[in-house]
Formats: sequence, C-alpha cells, structure tokens
Amino acid sequence: MPEQQSTAENHTLPRQSTAHHTLPVPAPPPPDAYRRDAAEVADLLAVVPATGLSTADAEQRAAVWGANELAEPVRRPQWLRLLDQFRSWLIGILLAAAVVAGIIGEVKDALVITVVLLINATIGYLQERRAERSLEALRQMLVPTARVRRDGQLKEIPAGALVPGDVVLLEAGDRVPADGRLVVAESVEAGEAALTGESQPVAKTTAPAEADGAEPVPVAERTGMLFMNTALTRGRAEMIVTASGMRTEVGAIAEALRTGAEPPSPLQVQMDSLGRRLALISGVAVAAYALVAILRGEAPADLALRAVALAVAAIPEGLPAVLALTLALGVHRMARRGAIVKRLASVEALGSATVVCSDKTGTLTLNEMTTRSLWAAGRAYEVTGEGYDTTGTIRSADERHGRDPHDAALYDAATRDVSPYDVPAHDATAPPALRDAVLPFALCNDARITPDGVVGDPTEAALAVLAAKAGVDAELRDRMPRTGEIPFDPAAKYMATFHTDAEHGRVRVHAKGAVDVLLERCTHLLTEQGRVPLDADRRREITGAARRMGGQGLRVLGAATATTDRSGPREVTGLTLTAIAGIADPPRPQARDAVALAQAAGVTVKMITGDHADTAAAIARELGITGDIVSGAELARMNEQGLADRIEDIGVFARVAPEHKVTIVRALFAKGHIVAMTGDGVNDAAALRAAHIGVAMGITGTDVAKEAADMVLTDDDFSTIVRAVREGRSIYDNIVTFVRFQLSTNIGAILTLLATVLAGLPAPMSAIQLLWVNIIMDGPPAMALGIDPPRDNVMRRPPRPPGERVLNARRLAAITRSGAVMAAGTLAVFAGARHLTDTTIAATMAFTTFVLFQLFNALAARSEDGPVLGRHQLHNRTLWTCLATVLVLQVIAVQVPTAQGVFDTVSLSPAQWAICLATASTVLLAEHGWRAAQARLGRPSDATHRR
Repeated sequence: MPEQQSTAENHTLPRQSTAHHTLPVPAPPPPDAYRRDAAEVADLLAVVPATGLSTADAEQRAAVWGANELAEPVRRPQWLRLLDQFRSWLIGILLAAAVVAGIIGEVKDALVITVVLLINATIGYLQERRAERSLEALRQMLVPTARVRRDGQLKEIPAGALVPGDVVLLEAGDRVPADGRLVVAESVEAGEAALTGESQPVAKTTAPAEADGAEPVPVAERTGMLFMNTALTRGRAEMIVTASGMRTEVGAIAEALRTGAEPPSPLQVQMDSLGRRLALISGVAVAAYALVAILRGEAPADLALRAVALAVAAIPEGLPAVLALTLALGVHRMARRGAIVKRLASVEALGSATVVCSDKTGTLTLNEMTTRSLWAAGRAYEVTGEGYDTTGTIRSADERHGRDPHDAALYDAATRDVSPYDVPAHDATAPPALRDAVLPFALCNDARITPDGVVGDPTEAALAVLAAKAGVDAELRDRMPRTGEIPFDPAAKYMATFHTDAEHGRVRVHAKGAVDVLLERCTHLLTEQGRVPLDADRRREITGAARRMGGQGLRVLGAATATTDRSGPREVTGLTLTAIAGIADPPRPQARDAVALAQAAGVTVKMITGDHADTAAAIARELGITGDIVSGAELARMNEQGLADRIEDIGVFARVAPEHKVTIVRALFAKGHIVAMTGDGVNDAAALRAAHIGVAMGITGTDVAKEAADMVLTDDDFSTIVRAVREGRSIYDNIVTFVRFQLSTNIGAILTLLATVLAGLPAPMSAIQLLWVNIIMDGPPAMALGIDPPRDNVMRRPPRPPGERVLNARRLAAITRSGAVMAAGTLAVFAGARHLTDTTIAATMAFTTFVLFQLFNALAARSEDGPVLGRHQLHNRTLWTCLATVLVLQVIAVQVPTAQGVFDTVSLSPAQWAICLATASTVLLAEHGWRAAQARLGRPSDATHRR
C-alpha cells in the first residue's frame, strides 16, 4: 500500500544510522540529474531516500537555495504607462504648439490642444492597459502542499518549503510540486502536454536517460524525471527534488517571460514612421514660413501665432483617437466572434501576419486521445467520432468485403435511441464478434466514462470510448469484478486484469499492450469463425496491420484474452489476440479548412509540437501542412543563420523544447516575417510573448499562456484565427483609407497657409479653425471610414509586404494631388470673396469651403483604384450619416451667433454657401477624372487594396 499518512498521521520509518545533522553540506543540485543513477543523485544531494532530510538540513538548504517560489515580476508603475501615451512624434509636436500658444497669449488655442491630447492619452491608456500577470498565474499553478519524508517520517508541508534533496511521494492525480529525480516508479505515467506539448502521457522509470554525447537530452525524453506543474496520470512515485523555484523548467519559462521583450507591432512601427515624416513636414513648413516672415519683417507675435497654426495644420490631431477607436471597434467585433484581444495594435498585427506558428496539441488537435483505426478478425475498420464523445461509427475499411450495410456501418452509436450508458450487455444491434474483440479494451482499463466526460488515463479513455461505440455495456465491469491485475510496466509493455465470469463460472484474463509483446504470449487469433491457431502467415498479417497504423502516426495497442483457473496475478501466456487499435489526438474538425483558408490568403502555417516526428507528420498531412520535418535535436545543432536559411522550407518542428520555439520565432523575424504564435501550454508562454502576436486557447489554455498572449480564443477554434486575419486586414485597409483622408486635409491646409504667406495675404484660417477641421470635421468621417466593410478579395490576396509603408509613393502622390486641389479651391474662394466683400466674410467662406472639401474628399478616399463614383459609395451608411452631421455642425459654426464668437465667423448667404459647395466638389471630380485618364492610358493601378 502506498504511504498516505499526512501530518496528523505521521508514522516512523527506519532511521539513518547517523544523525541527519552530521551529513555534509551537499554540492549544488546536478543540472544533469536525468543522466545519473538515482543513487548517485541521492549521494550528491546528501540524502537517504528511505528517511529523507532532517528539519535542520531543510532549513539550511532553504537559506542557501531559497523558497520553492517564482520571482516577483518587475512592475512598471501605472503613471509611467500613462506617460507612455505621450511618447510619439505627433504628440510631441502638438505639445510644443500648445506651449508656444500659451506663451504668446493664445490661451484658448493652448487649452483646446491640451484637452485633445489628454483625451487621446486617456483613451490609449484605458484601451491598452493590461496587467502583467503571467508570473502570478504560474505561482497560482503551484501545488499548495506536498507529501515528503523528513526526520524519518511522512509529513505534509507547503510546496513552497521544498528544497533540493527532499523526498516527495506522489500518486496518480497528484500535481508535481518541483523538478525531481525518480527513485521509485511503479507503473508511472505523467501528463506533460502543458510543458512539452507531448499529447500522450509519458511512461516514467527510474533509469537514467540515454544521452547522445554531451548534448542535453530534450525534456520530453527525460523519463527518469518529473517536472513542476505536470501531473501523474498513473502509478505511484517517489522522487528526490533536484530543482525548485526559478531553477525548475517552469522557472526557466518564468525567467524568459520576465526578461523577454515584446516586439512592436507592425502598426506601431508604421505610426512611428508616419510621425517622424509628419514632424519633418511640419518642421519644413514652419521653417519656410519663418524665413519668409523674417524677410518681410513680421512682428514676432504674429510669426509665432502663424507658426502654431502651421504646426496644427501639419498634424492630424484626430488621427490617434480615430486609430484607437477603429482598433477598439475591431476588438469588439472579434470578441463577438470568439477572439478576445488584449492589446489594440494586435488586431491589425494579426492581419499582416505572414506566418502562423501553431502548437499542435490542443490547438490544431482536440487534446483528447481518440481511436481512429481498428483491426479485428482479419478486417480493418475505421472509427469515426471525435474525442471522448461516445457518438461515432465503426465502419469497415476492407474493400475486399464490399460495402453492404453490415460491413459499411457495423455499429453506429449515434443511431441508438438509448443512452450508451444504458445499453444491455447483449445488444443485438452490435455484432457479437466486434463486441468480443474490443472487450479486453473495456475490462483491462482503469478509465471510466461518465456523463461529464472521462476519468483516467487519456489512452485508456480512448479505448473505453471505442468499447462504448461497439456496444460494450459500461456496467460490465460491475458484473465481471476484477480479482487481480498485472499493472502496466514500461519494461514489460503490457497490462493484464483477471475477472470473475459468474455466468460461465470461470476466470477470464484480459490484456492490452504493445502488439509485438502480446504476440509473443498469444497462441490463437479471434476470427469471425472463432479461435484459430496463430501460424506464421497470420502473425505477419497482424504485424503488417500494426505497422500500417504506426506509419500513420497512431499509437498502436493490441488486445488479448484467455480463460484461466487462477484469479490472481501471474505471468500470462496462451492468449488469444482479439484486436489492434490505433489511437491519436485527432485534428479539430474546423482546423483543416482553416489551414487551407490561411494558405489561400498567403499565410504559411507551421506546426510546432513536442510529439514524435511520425505523429506530427501524420497530423500535418491531414491538415495540409507541407514542408520539411525537423526535430528538436536537429534544431539544437543549428546556429541562428543556419536555421534562418532553412526556416521557410520547414513545415513541422517535432520534439521541441520551450526555448526552441523562441528560436524559431527569431529565425522568422530574421527573414522579415510577421509572426503569430498560437498555443495553450506553459511551454508556449515565452514564444507567445516573443512573437508579434501571441494567440492562446481560452478553454484548454493554461493561465500562463493566456496572460502571455495578445489574443485569447474563447472557442479554442483555429478557424477563429483565420477570421481574425480577415478582420485585421480589413482594419489595415481602413486605416490606410482614413490616413489618406486626414493627411490630404493636412497637406491642403499647409499649402493654403504657405501660399497666403508667399502672396502677402492674411491667414484665411486661425489655429482654432484648423483644430475644428482636424478633430470635429475630419473625426466623424474618419471614424466612419474606419468601419468600412471588408473588401471582396481581402482573403484572396497575399499579406502586404512587411516593410510596406502606410504612405508609399503612390499614396503620397494621391494625397498631394487632393491637397493641392483643396488649397487651390480655398485660395480662389478667399481671394475672390476678399475682392468682392470684406476680409471677415472672405475668411468665413474660405473656412467653410475647406470644411466642405472634406465631405467630398471622404468619398474620394474610400478606394484607391477604379471609378470614384459608383454603387460602392452606398455601402457605408454610417459615413453618410457622419457627412450629414458635419454639414449641420458647420452650419451652426457659421450661422449661430454664439458659435461665431468662438470660431471668428460671420453669417453667409445662400449664394455664398452655394459657391463654397460647388468649389468643394472639385476634389471628387478631379480624382474621378484622374483615374479615368489613367485607365484610358492603360495604366492600371498597382493598389493591392481593392474592394
């Protein structure tokens, strides 16, 4: 019986012959404990496994190596997070303009600019604030208590008090509290998917790992070790703690999260570049004006006032707020579709992704072992259904027998009218031969199917579900109680159980295990005609069937049975082989189509897994992922340049360690890719942080992965990522649209102000009027442009080049063209009105004309190619509502006396309004004419953002 006494039930074990306090101070825990014998590790750590450490030893070691806890993260103060919102060229220029306006006495302009900046910073801070809780989630995963031997007694202590050298006792279902070297392993298997990505439980032994030279053995192959935050799925174990706290494998991941930096998103890089270019434009405009003003002898106060107006004209004040709102609306839409985005810029970043690096287990697959193939009585069967749901069909896959109803659908649990838990033992709908063939899988099994799922080892659960699909009664175990068992042993590679068959008055032994091991113990084969002797031909047929399943990346197990006169465990022979099952963690139903859609959109999908290469290759084939397969060992031998040279030809990375994933992401960075990393385990966290955008699974994902990621999928559906790519691309297209729209306004304002200076005319617009144009007039239409529906071909074009600028040469030309038309029209109205009326009316008409230009400019900016006028202009009703609102607001600013005092305007007559409106329409007509001329000249647009 395993030792289960807690602190309240301590019992004395044989003590060491020497006092614990006389033990020498141990050397540091060996980093290669997995290579060493357990006895050698115990000697190095100065501990006797039978008695454990003394309390004094434990306290001394705790003082040297610290508590079994993870280091606290360095938190950035919230006030610094708020100040970060002001770290951009755009904001800096506007802050300088506000200061200058205040110095020269233009308090109103200074206050308006300051308020705008504060509002923008608050929006950005509230939207992008996310707590750094990755390490907190890791700490919460720690086991609160652990059972150890200390002072020769069995005690239960806080897991944080564990030190290297402690002897920890574990049973099936326990979570491992630290890294340790096994000294006792009775039928032990551990689930390490969260750490290594290995979908199947790993069999553990006390033997040291077989090392290939001096190279480190991958974590997934250290079968003599247990690791913090993994769990025992089977057996009983005792281990000596070899690493605690930050020295564990999980601690290494925590350290990577502490020190790893998040790369800026493509959008952040673009906006920073845009800010620098606008700063340059603003500086050139102000310098040109200052030079002319000085030569003309203007007063310093007038020079400063117009310089502020030029700076305001050069910077689209509403752009940061519009950008934040557009991204926030995209976040809202994606949340309704199953994707929660934690950082606004991540929305657009996913749309520009060129590579998606996806973890296999739990992301592309269900993380639920499922029987896919069955061989019984000389026939091959296909087993349908996913995961641990007993709904499914067992169909004949042997074309030699045709497709008659009996063969084509031998048993379909989905067609039954009763629950699979209530099926009679002798259900006539299930062929008896098939039930008999899978019976050993049901009885030689410790997993149980419940209405809420399964309890037990994942592989055994898959076999229990297979038996249920074949009509085996779930209550059969109660009618055939187990009288003894030979537990699974990794060395023996099989398990056997003994059952009393009261109906026939006999004892049956049922066994399952590796096919080659069972064949050595079998003398007969179960066929449709009954038991037949196993001759050489039949053995080759069985071996061939098992080999074919293994070649498909399936885990292959055989089943056998016999009648015996002994009810207790003993060596079993004279068995009858009944069936062979092929088990795998199947792809998610939607994953195959999602991968195809991503590839059609020019996004490469790469699989990264801790599973064996054969298993990974089989899943990759099913999903349509192509490319070379590289193992973690091969990866470790490559230098950075070598990996970068091969990275684009590799489709699958198998048997990888957590640090390999970060290396892969960096190699893709080196090739200029925008990388999205998906995953759900602790082992994915560092890579999720390192990638441009990390995507975690919300249901099966660990808290660590969720906190490290930029986006969390609430439905764990890989296809949601493809929908997010579509949304991200649409958002980028819309960002380009409203940037073109707003910057053409700024170019038009700069050209207008500079032209009046050069012509010796007074300024047609004040700084407050320019702010009105940039924030209120441009704002609502730009926001409406930000929610334009996706282009028709958004997922039929490749990702935009990673280095592509928002303002490329073609777009700059279009912006300058529109700005020149607006400047010329505004100046024409100003000069003509000034000649016919007074300067106040002329300035109001120029101001109104420039505002109305924005209504038509919004329509012209919606597309980059094709006719400007067309039915597509009717698709965005929000835009038309915004344009109507802008018109009403401008009427108020001009015609209402209270507003006239704020904006320095006077009332206009209907005829004057008509002149302003007609002039403003020229920007739309000019753009339409330009595109028509380009089409006639046979110069198709090179725009990639078509509707």
